[in-house]
Order: sequence, then C-alpha cells, then structure tokens
Amino acid sequence: MYTVPESVLSSQTLRGFCFCPGFLMALLVLLLLLGSASGSAPGPQWPLQRVPVVWPQRTEERPAPHFLRPAQLELNSSCGPECHKRAPAPSYWDLRQFLSYETLHSSGQLTETAVGIYGFDAEAFYKPPAGRSRSRRQIFGPDSRFSIVGQDFLMNYPFSTAVKLSTGCSGTLVGDQHVLTAAHCIHDGKNYVKGAQRLRVGFLKPRQKETYGRNGTGPGKMKFQWIRVKRTHVPKGWITNTGSANDIGMDYDYALLELKKAHKRRHMKLGISPAAKQLPGKRVQFSGFDNDRPGQLVYRFCEAGDETYDLLYQRCDAQPGASGSGVYTRMWNRRRRRWERKVIGIFSGHQWVDLSGTPHEFNVAVRITPLKFAQICYWIKGNYVDCREG
Repeated sequence: MYTVPESVLSSQTLRGFCFCPGFLMALLVLLLLLGSASGSAPGPQWPLQRVPVVWPQRTEERPAPHFLRPAQLELNSSCGPECHKRAPAPSYWDLRQFLSYETLHSSGQLTETAVGIYGFDAEAFYKPPAGRSRSRRQIFGPDSRFSIVGQDFLMNYPFSTAVKLSTGCSGTLVGDQHVLTAAHCIHDGKNYVKGAQRLRVGFLKPRQKETYGRNGTGPGKMKFQWIRVKRTHVPKGWITNTGSANDIGMDYDYALLELKKAHKRRHMKLGISPAAKQLPGKRVQFSGFDNDRPGQLVYRFCEAGDETYDLLYQRCDAQPGASGSGVYTRMWNRRRRRWERKVIGIFSGHQWVDLSGTPHEFNVAVRITPLKFAQICYWIKGNYVDCREG
C-alpha cells in the first residue's frame, strides 16, 4: 500500500479538513496513481552495516520486585542535548554494564543477565554529531496531530502495528509475539511500576459498524482486545536505583515485551537509526494513544532536530500516553530492491530538563544504535543468525 507522503500531510493541509474515511480513501487513490506514475526510483537508502554481537553470558535470579508506584508518563533530567554531547564516550566495560538486562516473568520471578560485546569499536562509533538546539515544547504551534479513523486504515499496516499498554503507554509490534516500548512505562528507574507484573497489551478491535461523534465527523471510541505479557526485558542502563532517570538512563529508555501468544498481525522491522540529515525530508513519524484523545490512534510526523549518539530531539506534537511509540521512517532497501519501513527509535516522550535551575521541555526519542539493535534483535530472535545486518 502506498503511504501518504509527509509533504502532502503538512500542518497547512491538515488544518480545516475532516479526515473521514471517504476523504482519506480518495486521497489514498490519488497517491496510488501518483506513485505508479513516478515509478520506484531509489531515494534515501537504508545504510548497510554489520551489527556487533551482544551475547548473554550468565543469568542470576534476583529478589522479587515490588510493584508500588504508577508509571511515570513524564520524565525529569538535569541533562539536555548539549550536556549529552559533552559526556565522555562510554568504555567497553561501561557498555557491558549498560546492556546487561533484567527479565521480569509473569510469575513474578526476576532475573539479571550479564552480557559480553563482540565486534564493536566504541571509539569509531561514538562521535558527537553536529547539530543545533531546537525549540522545546510539547505542542509546537498549531497541533499537527490527527486521529486515524476508518477500519480500513486502523486495521492496516503501518497503523495496525501500534498497541496500547495497560500502564498507559503505547508500543509497536516488532515480532510475532514482541512489542517494543519505553522502559519508563514499566520501570521507574528503581523498581517495576504498579501493574507491570500483570501487564497487558491492547490491540484495536475491529468493529462491525463504523461509529462517529454526534456531529457525524469525529471518530468514535474504539475498543481493545488485550493479550497478557509473558516476560519483559529492561536494560540495566535504565535501572539507576534512584527512582528517577539519570543522565545515562535516558539513553536506555527502551524495553521489549514478549506476549503469551502470537498476535497474528504484521509487525514492523527494526532498523539502525540513520543520522537525522539522512532521513527522507529529515523527518520521522509515529502513531500512539495520546491521553487527550482516549480510544483514538493518533498519527504525527515532524522534522528531526538535534541529536546525540543515543537520542533524537524532534518537533513531533505529542501528549502523555504516546510514550513508547515506535519512531519509524521509510527508505529504500537496495539489496532487496524495495521500500521498507523500519522502527529506528522509541518515543521517550515529553521530558522536563533542569537547565541552570530553569525547567525546559523536550520531545525526545531513543535512537536504535548498532548495539541496541543487536540486543533487541536477540531478545526477539533468540539467535544472531538473523541479527547480523541492520
């Protein structure tokens, strides 16, 4: 299915239009015709690179966690973009510690796994990217988000890959039984949040009839079908034992959920995050379940802004509830000779950063680096045969 180009869905285009199923279908048919006329000439391409190995070495059982505090949907930190850029590159031993991980089982059992890293040169990878600071607001000017309505769109890829967590966040399907989300949705940095042991993932449920608001133009509230989570993986880089995200923890705000049964939907592939300047139109996009639009799937796209090796600061409009959404882009795979969407980051959400005693706002996504790709892919596949190329 040909996707709606972000240049067509600009804030000016969105303003004043009703995104009802009829309008979207007409727009989609037009874009299909334009796409077939323009052919499939390669554009921005997925970079080909070998992926290092993050190999589990030993696993030990840990004391059972407590599930006391609700999930934090907004984070606090004393470190902004410039602070992260000035931070020294982590050593090999630092990376081993950060990429070791905890696994929470639905039975309540908690284990910790130490890892080894092979085929990775930290000095070659950790080079501070050039960039400039961006505006810091949760909603940037006119709200450019729009709700996806009509089952033909909600139930189709890529929108069908968006799921809702019972703790209030969003996530993205990245495997037949796996969901990628933000770590702070299930762990507050010190302990697992309330509801993490009985965590569920919600899938938008098809309806027999379309429902709309009283004026006939707004989307009706959707229902969810829920699947229990079997186990959860959280990197140790996120776990600070302080109950709040520290400067390093922000870089590791991601987690993988394994469901108790397959969801039978198409999932999105993982991809190593390119530099912002290499993204098509320098833009990213994602869909999630923002709290101010309950029961609705909200899509947005925006320009990528400042970046560090591990974080991407962007101008996507978002509200609490969208945290954990998979940030993705669409690029040309020259080896397979086709266009592919891949998840390149996890929307960490709206973060408050203390700069010289004054709070500032950032919208931040955690980039999928080669090491994170290797780790997450292993969590999904259970081997490295299918995880050697990002």
